[in-house]
Amino acid sequence: MRRFRIVLVNLLGFYLIFFDGWSGFCSESVWQPPRPSISHLQAISDRQTLMVSWLVNHSGLVGDVYEIQIGRAENHTIIYSRNVSLLSLDSGEYTWTWTSDLPLECVDHSVRIRRLYNQSASSPWSSWRTNEGVQAEAKTQMFPSQRVLIEGTSAMFCCVPPRGLDITNITFDNEQHTLISVGAGVKAITVVNLTIPNRPIKGLTLSCRDSTGEKSRIWNYVSFPPQKPKDLSCVTTDMTAVYCTWDSGREQHLHELNKQTITLHIENSDRAPINCKPSSCIFPAVQQLEEYNIRVVVKDPLGEETESHSFNISDRVRPVVEWDRVSLGVMDTTVSWIVQGKLTRPNLLCQVTTDPGSTTELSCNSVRGPCTAKLEPLLPSTRYFTRVRCSVNGRLWGEWTQPIPFTTCPLVTLDVWRKIKEQSDSNSRQVSLLWTPHVSGSAATANIQGYLVQWSQDGQNWTEWKDGGQTQAEVSIGPGLCDFSVQAVLRTSCTVTFTAHITIPQTEDGGIRPVEKRFSSGTASGFNLSWEGQDSTTCGYTVEWCILGNAVPCTLRWMKVPEGSNTLFLPARDFKAGCRYTFSIYGCTENGHRLLETQTGYSQELKFVQSPSLVEPVQSTSSSVTLEWRYDVDDPAHPAFTTGYLVTVQEVTSGTQLGHVAHLFNVTVAESQRKSVTIDGLQQNQEYAFSVSALTKEGPGQPASITVRTGTNLHRPWTRLDSAHLAKILTPILLVLCCTILLCPQRKTLKWLKGIFVYPAGMNIKIPELDSFLHQTVEWLQSQRVDECSSCDIEILYNRPPLNEPTTLSDGLPQSTPPSPGSQSCLPLQAEYCPQSVTVLLRDREALLCVTNKAYFHTAEEYLSEAQVRLSDIYEPSESLQESCSVEYGYISNDTAVSAVEYEDQRVPA
Repeated sequence: MRRFRIVLVNLLGFYLIFFDGWSGFCSESVWQPPRPSISHLQAISDRQTLMVSWLVNHSGLVGDVYEIQIGRAENHTIIYSRNVSLLSLDSGEYTWTWTSDLPLECVDHSVRIRRLYNQSASSPWSSWRTNEGVQAEAKTQMFPSQRVLIEGTSAMFCCVPPRGLDITNITFDNEQHTLISVGAGVKAITVVNLTIPNRPIKGLTLSCRDSTGEKSRIWNYVSFPPQKPKDLSCVTTDMTAVYCTWDSGREQHLHELNKQTITLHIENSDRAPINCKPSSCIFPAVQQLEEYNIRVVVKDPLGEETESHSFNISDRVRPVVEWDRVSLGVMDTTVSWIVQGKLTRPNLLCQVTTDPGSTTELSCNSVRGPCTAKLEPLLPSTRYFTRVRCSVNGRLWGEWTQPIPFTTCPLVTLDVWRKIKEQSDSNSRQVSLLWTPHVSGSAATANIQGYLVQWSQDGQNWTEWKDGGQTQAEVSIGPGLCDFSVQAVLRTSCTVTFTAHITIPQTEDGGIRPVEKRFSSGTASGFNLSWEGQDSTTCGYTVEWCILGNAVPCTLRWMKVPEGSNTLFLPARDFKAGCRYTFSIYGCTENGHRLLETQTGYSQELKFVQSPSLVEPVQSTSSSVTLEWRYDVDDPAHPAFTTGYLVTVQEVTSGTQLGHVAHLFNVTVAESQRKSVTIDGLQQNQEYAFSVSALTKEGPGQPASITVRTGTNLHRPWTRLDSAHLAKILTPILLVLCCTILLCPQRKTLKWLKGIFVYPAGMNIKIPELDSFLHQTVEWLQSQRVDECSSCDIEILYNRPPLNEPTTLSDGLPQSTPPSPGSQSCLPLQAEYCPQSVTVLLRDREALLCVTNKAYFHTAEEYLSEAQVRLSDIYEPSESLQESCSVEYGYISNDTAVSAVEYEDQRVPA
């Protein structure tokens, strides 16, 4: 039937075309369709749309075409024209909608239509149907007003002044725009690409000024249309409530005037729409309903968006978990949690994460009680965060719990050592138990509340408590084996205990003496210690030393060396240069620690060691000086090891300026224990400056100086006397010779004088006696030299006793007794010279007499030796002795059997 109707319509169309063509030839009249009539015109101002309705009466079998025109203002200026085709065969009212770019309130908008037929004939136009604009009475009206506009679009704004006035200026958001005339006195502007202002109130101002100068202002707002919900999904935690979420897209601002309404519709139930939040919605589950078809609608003045979703509630279970407890450890932590709600599936799959760290996955039976997981491996004294979530099927997981923080327990290690002091009582020993806590993390020692010290010996146990700030315990024990333990007690809630043990060996009588070594200075980086490994050592070694070296008191430090290693490096930053350190090396066995060896050295030796102490008076001869000094090479205060001594000899001459010397040479003593040296080859009666300094690896230290004058050789032949002595001897001889030559012409007178001065006949002057006279003269001249006697000193006098009995001085002391250190002594003489000494009593004091023996000039058979005895210039007589002083002269025979002494008193001036 339908196909027949289509064929009939086509035939009818052909007939009409043919009839129209034939009638054109036959008649000049034109046929017009009837005038259409607009039945209804409605304006929607907030959307700026006109809804035009008219009746459609299909008189033919083909569709109708209507032309629509829209005119603006009173003169109906055509601003829009369009042809609309109506293909429907049903008769009735047809509605067409048009949206204006200018607000409908600005001016009148009129609509008319006409029917077009076969593109050649048209019906007359219908009457204009007008939507009147606003007529301002006393104040300018502006449109649109208080309206929410769509972001990114263009909009037209108009100002309608009162009748008879005109608009002179329009500004939008304080920006002036070009005026467009749209009616009698009505002006408009166009704003392109509206944007949301960056301020709390998202409003834009529209200002108009009329010809009278009056200014009016309104507000409009810019927003965005509704966003289509995305990623819509629904879950349940306990099968009683359904929670749906979606991505709402762009969020509206806090003070947004474009209020949205969001509703959720359950399509397959009779539930009323549910009001929702912008991105979530919760509603009670429908009894006995497994499959859900829902629709979310977002609506506001700018538009509407919809999203649909279907799901099975049994597949949308997300368990909710809450924490139960956390048990802290050092390298691990145990956590437990509880699953809320009554789920039909008891076996769950849960994930536990640690941050920083990894994720642990495990099965959990929530029916039996809390689920438990052990987190490892962790670092001590480290802060972590942990979370947990569970799933029914492993695909849809519950929400992560809020992360809870926890800090693992600090790792405490106690480095225990001991110092044993033997007591006078062999059954008692004093033990100083020392320990150093090593705690991980910041404020380490603050975590320790105290220490529990325990020890046991011979089946008895003792316990002592020490506060956290103490690291030492003094304990008195017996001679047997003793075990000590130190346990650290923490302030935190950690229940982990940290204990260290050490064994004190039993007292041994004798034993192997430890090896003592001295090593060269350490390197710039520190000490490199090494020792001989011991087979008896089963648990490593311990090296101990004092922080301040060998200084007292000693602050002990130690370091453990593991078994199998016999070397240790100690960095230089922990040691002081120039400080002597002694390292004691102990071997560890199951019965305690035994001292194996000690090593002494410096991290860096310094050259500025102390100066030696010279021994005075200094022994000297005419050609040598013997220096002696005192120096404690084992003094731990020395900044370096003493390897020897450096003796510097400097000859001081009369022409040398102050502080300058000449003829410098050095003598090195290579042995540190040798503390004397004899300098030979010196000139007689010459002043020398000697300095002695200790030698170290780095060079000589501070010197000790002394000045010594050598003596005069009294036994040299007079022919070898120097020019000064020869001048003294030859001067009187030359005077006599000159007088003889001058008096030679007066021989007669001389003969007369000869009778007066000639010695008696029979007396002969022997040549040896003349030689003796000349020698005595020389000796007397030499005795007149300044300081000659004071420099002729004897440190020890060796008297020649008689053959049969020893000679004793007046004070009862043997002659071999050396003088006191304050006395002066004679110059050491040659081997064949034997000085004699006697003691002279000067009232309350004694004076030592030096005797110069002249016996070597004669033989014992010819005559007695003659000796001149002089008073030694040893002391300065007191005022009580200045009146007189007895000087003894005498002769001592070489024949020890006979000794004759003559005494002659002589006053000695004060």
